[in-house]
Amino acid sequence: MAYAATTNVAVSKTKGEIDGLLRKHKAAGFGIFEEATRAMLVFEMAGRRIVFHLPLPNQMDKRFIMTERGKTRTVDSAMAAWEQACRSRWRALFLCIKAKLESIESGIESFEDAFLAHIQMPDGHSVSEHVRPRIAQAYESGSMLPLLPAPKGGA
Repeated sequence: MAYAATTNVAVSKTKGEIDGLLRKHKAAGFGIFEEATRAMLVFEMAGRRIVFHLPLPNQMDKRFIMTERGKTRTVDSAMAAWEQACRSRWRALFLCIKAKLESIESGIESFEDAFLAHIQMPDGHSVSEHVRPRIAQAYESGSMLPLLPAPKGGA
């Protein structure tokens, strides 16, 4: 089951909580941009621009239009199911950001380590977009070191 699958917290409230969390942690800028099936959260903190891409459920997805038994939902029921999925996604993003900031405050990891994948580089791409192909290549080529290296000094 998805995180917060039954949450009653409105998307607008969650966005407000994200805003408050970022302000509390001294974000220099903040913005949310949305389209029908995706959202983008951008903020600047610790001298870095952070970008989260949030896939949103498609309102026309079969899981919203049809019941689990294969019957067509009413318009109101389909809308309610889709809104629930949206609320769940936004709560998950809030949890993700909150956990990263807590990890930083607790000294578990640095800001860069916590948000590394989402740091936007000068070319507009994230660190993740730059590094993912190299990671895949390393694993596909077999050039990764063994998980448990051989003992030093022989057999």
